[in-house]
Amino acid sequence: MTKKLAKSVKGFTLIELMIVVAIIGILAAIAIPKFADLVTKSKESAVKGSLGSVRSAMSIYYSDTEGVFPALGNLVTALCTGSKYLKELPYIQVPKPGNHGSVNSETNTLGDGGNWYYPSETEGHVAVNCTHTDSKNSVWSSW
Repeated sequence: MTKKLAKSVKGFTLIELMIVVAIIGILAAIAIPKFADLVTKSKESAVKGSLGSVRSAMSIYYSDTEGVFPALGNLVTALCTGSKYLKELPYIQVPKPGNHGSVNSETNTLGDGGNWYYPSETEGHVAVNCTHTDSKNSVWSSW
């Protein structure tokens, strides 16, 4: 009786490894731009959340003062003094283009500064002071 020695070969061939690397490269090429869009959308959502906070504080201020909105140029003082409504106006950072950022500032003229837009004390409307569009093609100041 002769015994056959069986040689067991384990491992991957070079072709198999190259195919796996190519597939990973294709998936990465698809995933990286999507990830960048998600980061932009999350920053936009943060700005929308901050806008909601400021508008809620404005509503409470309006109720407390029996129908009077803060005076023009007085938004920070009215809403943040004593931390009754807000500790401070939230920092907003508008993504793309220009990546504007502002801290506790407001303006009465619409432009592209990326800060808070408070045009009228009779309406009490607060918006984001940017004239370019977000990822959904909505103008920031129209939120």
